[in-house]
Amino acid sequence: MLRIGMLTSGGDCQALNAAMRGVFKTVTKNSKEPVEFYGFEDGYKGLIYGKFRILTEADFSNILTVGGTILGTSRCPFKTIREPDEKGLDKVAAMKQTYYKLQLNCLVMLGGNGSHKTANLLSEEGLNVVTLPKTIDNDLWGTDMTFGFQSAVDIATRAIDEIHTTASSHGRVFIVEVMGHKVGWLPLNAGLAGGADIILLPEIPYDIKKVVDVIEKRDREGHRFTIIAVAEGAISKEDAKLSKKEYKKKLANSKFPSVTYELADQIFRETGREVRVTVPGHVQRGGAPVAYDRVFASRLGAEAASLILKGEYGFMVGYKNREMVKVPLSEVAGKLKTVDPNARIIKEAKLMGVSFGD
Repeated sequence: MLRIGMLTSGGDCQALNAAMRGVFKTVTKNSKEPVEFYGFEDGYKGLIYGKFRILTEADFSNILTVGGTILGTSRCPFKTIREPDEKGLDKVAAMKQTYYKLQLNCLVMLGGNGSHKTANLLSEEGLNVVTLPKTIDNDLWGTDMTFGFQSAVDIATRAIDEIHTTASSHGRVFIVEVMGHKVGWLPLNAGLAGGADIILLPEIPYDIKKVVDVIEKRDREGHRFTIIAVAEGAISKEDAKLSKKEYKKKLANSKFPSVTYELADQIFRETGREVRVTVPGHVQRGGAPVAYDRVFASRLGAEAASLILKGEYGFMVGYKNREMVKVPLSEVAGKLKTVDPNARIIKEAKLMGVSFGD
């Protein structure tokens, strides 16, 4: 009997169900022995507290196009994973106990950056673990692409698309705040696809004077509006000089809910122009996965299943140079894949006249 546990961890995104379906279908159709799948509810919490259900073929029927996750998910921060819960429970020991009690042959984890730290920890503790790269942020080390990213790019792009007509009609500056956590992959791609005039990324601290210069230049050229795509983690050159502690203190004492609103206030004071902020927010993580993500997540699931059938554990299935690869969890955990300010895509965008505020 081949017993496989599966969980989804961290923020949800599109194609989680497609990826799990890929694992299930590949294993059940190719295993030479009977298979049982155990789905842990709400991420690592299900593994810690033994909350699971047996998954059957019916669970994976008609879910290829469904967003979210049929197992539910939650965040279990890695920095507290070694700390006992409110009742004194050792969370790592509890996860291992659940794993061995169910006599699992392996655990399949679908998650992002923080979730992979815990997956690597469990692997180091002796559990057989295989993971799949999930996040709309596309910030996982060891893979060129994560599933959920392309779907989020499409949603963020549509948000920017819809802003064009109202921005033009009223002659306003519009700022669209795009998700992406600490990296700029999502706002970079959505900004380019949506024709943003200015794109502000965490990796390229911006100068407010440069941002204002672009707006005023467009005014002189007869353009009625300016659209700015701003990463939720964007930072000014002044703030980038602060220590992490100083910057956190500034944010805690700020009257603005995010850097986007602070930027809007600065632009208004510098130019007198009407500025409006649009925040698509969690809409970017919702809805059905686009065709690319359905195919990509299915392929990742099939590759993860192949590793399981071969008994190869301790890997994340990644995508490098248009090929599926297996990446040791120890190389993935704790590393962030950021946008290189000197990357070709940045240089190409600048050639087309896009400003990054630098």
